[in-house]
Amino acid sequence: MATVTAPVARPNEDRAFVVLAGVCAAIAFTGFAGTYWLQIAMGTFTGPPLMHLHGLLFSAWTLFFLWQSLLIANRRYVNHRAWGLGGIALASAMVFTGAAVAISGMQSRVAHGDGELGRAFGIVPLSAILLFSIFVTAAMVNRRRADWHKRFMVVASAALLNAAIARFFFLAATGGGGPGMRPGIGPVHGPETALVPGLLASCVILLGMAFDWRARGRPHPAYLWGLGITLIVQVLRGPIGYTQAWSTFADFLTRFAG
Repeated sequence: MATVTAPVARPNEDRAFVVLAGVCAAIAFTGFAGTYWLQIAMGTFTGPPLMHLHGLLFSAWTLFFLWQSLLIANRRYVNHRAWGLGGIALASAMVFTGAAVAISGMQSRVAHGDGELGRAFGIVPLSAILLFSIFVTAAMVNRRRADWHKRFMVVASAALLNAAIARFFFLAATGGGGPGMRPGIGPVHGPETALVPGLLASCVILLGMAFDWRARGRPHPAYLWGLGITLIVQVLRGPIGYTQAWSTFADFLTRFAG
């Protein structure tokens, strides 16, 4: 007699997304602990109010992603859809504040005489915001195709981890940082220094692909598209950042924002 077994791939897959969201949240909060959260607690952080709003929104995203993943894993689909409207608003606010912080950083570096490197490095945070917005939009467009939607959300969240991972390198290079120390204060580095942290951030996508390989026997196309586009941007933004075309565009942004 033939037996019918209950499918287990979906519950295992949902738990995998909880793990992926948890990894993103852990990297984000530990990465910024030494240069932001602990300094806030000690009262040594220096920066404009916009940076606090930026930090609050981007930190909230990782918790939001984890919360949404937990809702799905616990079959609370109605709640997940209801919270999704708030996620769209949160992502929109992140794009505007992230771009504003990146442009403000370029303005500050140019004002302090680090114009060439300041403009060049500006491509790093701006390209990260661009990747995030592209993949969040792709996730929303595919919200009725759960397999694509969830994976594009992973790729979008991974795009934000470059800055958090770069903080580990910053703390190692400065001997643990110190009161008031953070990237953006001190010597300006070129965009090529963000390549290794960016590649490490992409390992979150590789982890998602590994979960797929185990559960499905192959990685999902959303991961392949996401990883491919992300790697192209990470590799090209260094050379592009030093071009005259980018310098002209950066000057336009700083004048427009000013």
